[in-house]
Amino acid sequence: MIEILVIILLGIVEGVTEFLPVSSTGHLILASELLGYDSARWALFNIVIQLGAILAVVVLYWRTFWAVLQGLLKVDPVSIRFVRNVIVGFIPSAILGVLFNKYIEAMLGSPMIVAVALVVGGIAILAVERLAKPGEIHGVAEMPLSRVIGVGLIQCLAMIPGVSRSGATIMGALALGVERRTAAEFSFFLAIPTMLGATTLELAKHHDTLGAANSVGWGGVALGFAVAFVVAVLVVRWFVGLVSKRGFAPFAWYRIVAGSTALVWLLMR
Repeated sequence: MIEILVIILLGIVEGVTEFLPVSSTGHLILASELLGYDSARWALFNIVIQLGAILAVVVLYWRTFWAVLQGLLKVDPVSIRFVRNVIVGFIPSAILGVLFNKYIEAMLGSPMIVAVALVVGGIAILAVERLAKPGEIHGVAEMPLSRVIGVGLIQCLAMIPGVSRSGATIMGALALGVERRTAAEFSFFLAIPTMLGATTLELAKHHDTLGAANSVGWGGVALGFAVAFVVAVLVVRWFVGLVSKRGFAPFAWYRIVAGSTALVWLLMR
């Protein structure tokens, strides 16, 4: 019973934080530390349930993806640029993720890194919000290739747990002249190949652990996946509307408070 509650809680954490600029991985690491369970046992679970959140984007934006697919069949330039931008934005993190996978996995075991990254990332978001000029680029397909490459490189910072993949891509896009809604949606679309790649890599390396006696198991993964999906559907709808009106400062202050609290707790325990 307790394990089921943990699975549901982690699914909720993943669904809420995957697309917000607050770091889903960082929150899952801190949750494992706070709840006192074996983080190594749940590491693969935490990665796989991210696909539930990714599926939420596919469902919510199915009309966009369908229109792009139809456009590709007609060799429509807008659809081609859309796909090009998503693929090019994904490539830097794919390359660095494979090259530095061991170092990334080592950092995943450090809640202290997460706490510091939350605070630093919050300050960075406030700086970008204050200094970045209003974006003039509307629509993912309208992003110039140079800006896409820039966002893709900035996304690589999210390999540090606590930085936030969505936060890095959104802030990078804003700094490079992309308007808020397009920056948020590009982050959503970029998450699909990025998280599919990361999950595939982890499954290939650790697929046998799901069948181990001390593993969470496929049933637990399925439940976490479903919870993350439902919660992410609700969060993405709310998030796009919020940032279009109020910006990202509320998430920056949340990061600073949460990271500072985690730092104090980690140092005093």
